[in-house]
Amino acid sequence: MNVSPAETQSDVASIDETFWTNDNADKQTPDLIEKLEQRAHTGVPMLRFKLRRANLAGLNLVNPGSHTGFTLSHSDLYRADLSGGHFFNTNFSDSSLMKANFNGANLHCANFSNCNLLGTNFENTKLENVSWDKELLQEKLAKRARTVKEKNDYYQQAEEVYRHLRKVTESQGLFETAGVFFQREMVMRRYQMPKYSFDRCISKMVDIFCGYGEQPFRVIVFSMLAICLFATIYFFSGITESGELIRYYPHFSFYDNFINFLRCSYFSVVTFTTLGYGDLAPTGITRLFAASEAFIGSFTLALFVVVFVKKMTR
Repeated sequence: MNVSPAETQSDVASIDETFWTNDNADKQTPDLIEKLEQRAHTGVPMLRFKLRRANLAGLNLVNPGSHTGFTLSHSDLYRADLSGGHFFNTNFSDSSLMKANFNGANLHCANFSNCNLLGTNFENTKLENVSWDKELLQEKLAKRARTVKEKNDYYQQAEEVYRHLRKVTESQGLFETAGVFFQREMVMRRYQMPKYSFDRCISKMVDIFCGYGEQPFRVIVFSMLAICLFATIYFFSGITESGELIRYYPHFSFYDNFINFLRCSYFSVVTFTTLGYGDLAPTGITRLFAASEAFIGSFTLALFVVVFVKKMTR
């Protein structure tokens, strides 16, 4: 009876499985790295491996000649030493990497979705094209927490992880990724503030307007919305041009009212940008709205310059 190589590899993996999934098995053997590399090359996903505090420095989990990497998921790698390792396209999803050491490792295209990354050392690692979750594990746990203290504890942990990821990605020139981490770091900090507090409201406004300086497009969108809003206000409250009141009139045709709206929009633009050509002027209560728009416009334009320069000079 002939046995295929794939069946042989699967049998070897199943025989070896108890060693890798047993908490009490001795994981400090000198040939541990060699054993783990051999286990990976069987092609069977490595699931629920217990590798707490294991010395795996220089481990090579690159799958040569394949577009898919090895899988080491749902595993416990607490304080494992993975420094200098090669983990191109390795799938670490759902693993505990708390305080694991990846110093100097190659993590290009690795998958860290739903991992516990608290205290994980990513100094001097290659982090290009790494798959990160939109939300860290601690964020998900915070949303399920029942007490404020527990929520704040998880949010504080998430802030710490995002801060570390921001710093290491900045040091490697991955500024777009670092910007995302910075924004999430600030959101986690906001969540720790008391609800409806002044500081939290201000933080939320900064997030909405510019994503803590990482989203200049939001400033543009806000500017366009503000211009349209004030143009509509002027259209119904009225502005003047050489003594003629320009506003909405029910008895005017659609075309005539549309032309008036365009003139109000023009006035809104020059007011928002504080140009003030003087050909159109506010009247009555419209003066209050025009002053408010001018103040908002000057502040928004200054904010846009700051955010844009920050993004471009990184």
